[in-house]
Amino acid sequence: MATWYPWILLLHLSCAIVFVGAAAFEVLVLEGLHKRFDAATMATIEQAVMARVRRFMPVVVLLLFLSGGMLFDIRCDGIACVGTRFGGFLLLKVTLAFAVLGVFVNAVWAGARGRMSVCRFRHTHRVVLALMIGIVFLAKTMFYL
Repeated sequence: MATWYPWILLLHLSCAIVFVGAAAFEVLVLEGLHKRFDAATMATIEQAVMARVRRFMPVVVLLLFLSGGMLFDIRCDGIACVGTRFGGFLLLKVTLAFAVLGVFVNAVWAGARGRMSVCRFRHTHRVVLALMIGIVFLAKTMFYL
């Protein structure tokens, strides 16, 4: 599987860019539109955005986690790196990733049951963005610290 490493890494990074980009768009752009549009218009815009995101984001998240698991196995040789500094950073990164997954699954579940309020929508995306920033920070520093 190590010969596939560059391709798996490319898939993983591409999915991460899409996922983090979507969260950043929702927090930094979509939330800013609340000041310019009335509540009914914003509800329509957010519903349209979420309908579009629901079409592809589950596949992106699935590929992100599958490729991440493969990368973990390749870089850590199973769980051999767990006692090292690199392994500690990697485990923290994985913990944050599963926290993101939990928030994501919870949001999908709430949306499917009509329980996604504007407030919950906003806070969910802020939490996901903060966790993803932590993951990106760890991903870039775990090789150097």
